Amino acid sequence: MQITKDTIIGDILDADFDAAPFFLEIGMHCLGCPASRGETIEQACEVHGTDADELVAKLNAHFANK
Repeated sequence: MQITKDTIIGDILDADFDAAPFFLEIGMHCLGCPASRGETIEQACEVHGTDADELVAKLNAHFANK
């Protein structure tokens, strides 16, 4: 799976729930909420004040090792 800033969080978690800690790390503790699952990486990072490019890089590294 290739992650971009436009990738929907729910799609990532559906593909591999082991990616959840990367979201928890940025303070996104509402992963079960339907609204958060429909957000893009960029939207979530904006709300949580974190760098979307950094999260995308971490997630792509995670999926590359799968």
